[in-house]
Amino acid sequence: MLYRYRASNKEGKIIEGEGDFENESKALEFLKSHELNPINLELIVTKTKLKSGLFGSGINVDDQILLTRYLSLMLKVGTDIFKAIDILIADFEKPAVRSFLIEVRENLAKGQPFYKTFEQYPKIFSPVFTNLIRAGEASGNLESVFSELSVSLEKQKDLQQKIKSALIYPILLVVASIAIIILLVTYAIPKMGTLFQGGDMEMPALTKIIFNISGFLSDYGIYLLIFVVALVVGLIVFYKTSLVGKAFFQRLTFKIPVVKGVLSKMSYQRFAVTFGSLMKAGLPILENLEITATTVGNEEMRQALIRIAEEGIMKGMTLGDAMRKEEVFPQTIRTLIAVGEKAGHTEEVLVTLSDFYDSEIDASVKSLVAVFEPIMLLFIGLIVGGIAIAVILPVYQMTSQIGGI
Repeated sequence: MLYRYRASNKEGKIIEGEGDFENESKALEFLKSHELNPINLELIVTKTKLKSGLFGSGINVDDQILLTRYLSLMLKVGTDIFKAIDILIADFEKPAVRSFLIEVRENLAKGQPFYKTFEQYPKIFSPVFTNLIRAGEASGNLESVFSELSVSLEKQKDLQQKIKSALIYPILLVVASIAIIILLVTYAIPKMGTLFQGGDMEMPALTKIIFNISGFLSDYGIYLLIFVVALVVGLIVFYKTSLVGKAFFQRLTFKIPVVKGVLSKMSYQRFAVTFGSLMKAGLPILENLEITATTVGNEEMRQALIRIAEEGIMKGMTLGDAMRKEEVFPQTIRTLIAVGEKAGHTEEVLVTLSDFYDSEIDASVKSLVAVFEPIMLLFIGLIVGGIAIAVILPVYQMTSQIGGI
């Protein structure tokens, strides 16, 4: 637990400071051992267990960017790691981050490697994040590793923001359209249906279908809504907490023709970023491939990377030759990596590929939205048009009968 204290020394001078103590008694013992008379003792933050899983961690990408950026800056100016962490503990207001930093400092004081604390939270800090720190710590190059991590995380965040921004309008369109349809089917149509009840007129088949659907939703709509919400929540839990669930949804999404292209490019970009970062950090190539395989988000590519490691590199093949056999990678990637490896510029090639697929993903998402919007408008238009026709037909039929009398 982190305490802030205010005390006076033998000369009456006021001393202020902060310290990490097990409890209040330990804090008072510390002050007494330093011949300080406590004036005020305040608990700043308790050490809490970081959350992970379905509802997030409490440490998000923004927090990770700030952590890596500040650590890189402080190490660059010569601040030792303990002092740097103490400064961050004092400056960060978010309890989850401060609690984590306290844990980092405690583990360092016990002689554990710096990366070990990050390794304990794999659902918060990715294997790439942890292993980059491990490699940087081993090589004494933590400052540059933290700098690269902050840049990489910022790129990741920017890419996510671009995708979210592109999808906002289509999502709003779908939600608004569904709301209009529900309003028509559950409120407007039942009121119109009362006009045709009790008469001898035979209603058109389309009108009967629409009125029956409307009646069903009016009577059982709330139960259907509960079922749909429960199903969606169940699918989210299945995806978030189960490896089988992730694999199932991954296979499903990669079978959608237009979406598959975007997801494939995202996998290529992840491969280039991860493999390049770990290579630059000095991680052995077999370990690099193993870690990269877990991050690409594409089962075919994951299996291909494992084969490259086990059936290629381990048997004495070069990376370029091993990759040439794996058609899951585009010809461009295979050729550039083979050429870059021979020239000794593999890292530069991977950076180029990463930047290339960044722009490709942005363009592909915009194209996907451009295709999706008119399809959704057409689909919603057909539904609303069908409802309108179903209502107009009996009115027209009734008018014709009255006119013929």
